[in-house]
Amino acid sequence: MATIELSGLTKTYGDVTALSGVDLSVPEGEIFGFLGPNGAGKSTAIGILLDFVRPTAGEARVFGMDAQAQSLAIRERTGVLPEGYHVYDRLSGREHVEFAVESKAASEDPDGLLERVGLADAADRAAGGYSKGMKQRLALAMALVGDPDLLVLDEPSTGLDPAGAREIRELIREESAAGTTVFFSSHILSQVEAVCDRVGILRAGELVAVDTIEGLREAAGTRATLTVTVAALADGAVEAVRETPGVASVSVDGSRLVVDVEDDAKTAVLSALEDAGADVEDFETAESSLEELFLSYTGDGEREATGTAVGRDGEGGRR
Repeated sequence: MATIELSGLTKTYGDVTALSGVDLSVPEGEIFGFLGPNGAGKSTAIGILLDFVRPTAGEARVFGMDAQAQSLAIRERTGVLPEGYHVYDRLSGREHVEFAVESKAASEDPDGLLERVGLADAADRAAGGYSKGMKQRLALAMALVGDPDLLVLDEPSTGLDPAGAREIRELIREESAAGTTVFFSSHILSQVEAVCDRVGILRAGELVAVDTIEGLREAAGTRATLTVTVAALADGAVEAVRETPGVASVSVDGSRLVVDVEDDAKTAVLSALEDAGADVEDFETAESSLEELFLSYTGDGEREATGTAVGRDGEGGRR
């Protein structure tokens, strides 16, 4: 069953189109990364899911329910970590979570939730004195109240140090393993790449790609860096590699060749070296990062992304 379904979702503000005919299905238990540059429409889509924004056309459904007509029932099963959450300066961390527990008529122990997000030692401190990362952890503890079936996380790693970001990733994985669907918007692409099952990329209100990271690499045709170690460079070996279709550049560092190459041309590079008489001792590949993939879909003229890149919309392979 799909936790989130968007069908032809469109939102316009006068002459400005924030979302244009977005179709998306996020299955139960998936960690889905929702990406896009500033102004792409991410916040608008999240606002529609939570009934903070009404669509101009199309439909958004959560748990099979209409996101606008049945918003109260949806919110009872949803935990939200909004971007830039503002705490109540005079209330303690525990009082914030107690308020969330009372609001949802839940039964969790606030101290248990604070311990889970690493704030047990600061439970009695006024939240106004929390650091940015601590406030983010507090907002996450509040989002976890009521054991939600859906977590909507908008920039969950903001303000966190690397150790804190890793802890949040682990918590997200735990929630997903328990069956919670996680809808995860972030500009820290390394965090998304580390935790998400699939990602969707918005550009100017259009969903230009939906797939696993590996699927996006295949669809985008992005390059990889192939580093080859040889016993000795035979005459003409470097030139043979440069002339191999799919090779963008070659540099030599002692007995190593560093080749910028299309993914499907890596084997041809190794064959070219061997045919030229080079003895290949070892090789390794560094695939394109999510940041490079993101730029290939949203960068200025780097790639003309189209809806044909959208694939596996209903699948959610686990990692």
